[in-house]
Amino acid sequence: MSEWVVLLRGINVGGINIKMADLRTALTSAGFTNVRTVLATGNVLLGSPLTTAEVKAQVESALAETFGYQAWVVVLDVPTLRAIVASYPFDAERDGWHPYVVFGSDDSHVTELSALADELDPELERIAEGNSVLYWEVRKGNTTDSTFGKATAKAKYKATTTTRNVRTLVKILA
Repeated sequence: MSEWVVLLRGINVGGINIKMADLRTALTSAGFTNVRTVLATGNVLLGSPLTTAEVKAQVESALAETFGYQAWVVVLDVPTLRAIVASYPFDAERDGWHPYVVFGSDDSHVTELSALADELDPELERIAEGNSVLYWEVRKGNTTDSTFGKATAKAKYKATTTTRNVRTLVKILA
C-alpha cells in the first residue's frame, strides 16, 4: 500500500466547486483508503496499492462520475513530492514573493513553458526547471498578470498543468 498525493486542477478557484467532505467520500467510495484533504483547493493524500497511472485514471473517473466534470489530476508518491519541495531553487521565504511549483503531465508543454525563462523580467519573476516540474518565483501581486502567469493560463495548458505554492506543498507533507 502506497501513500499518494493527488493534486486536482481547477477546483474551488472559479468554476467547479467541490466540498472537501464530498471529495473524501467520492474517493473513499472509489476504493481508496485513508483519504485526507489539505486546504480547500484540491490537495488529497490517500492510500492505494495501484500504480501512479492507475491511481490517476481511477481518481479522474471517480471525479467525473461524482461531480460531472472532466477532471485532470497530478499523482505523485510522497517521496517524490518531498524531493520536489526540497529542490526548490529559490528562497521560498523571500519577502514579497510567491514560491510556486508548476506540475505538468505533458512534457512538451513543460518544455514550452520553460523556454520562456529568457523572456522573463527577473525583477518580476523567474523560473527554473526541476524533475518534471517548473519552479516559479513571482513578485506578490503579479501572479496572474506576469508573462509566465499569462502563459500558464492559456487554454492549451489548462488540462496539463497545475500550480501549487511551496508553502501549500509543505502543509501537504506535514
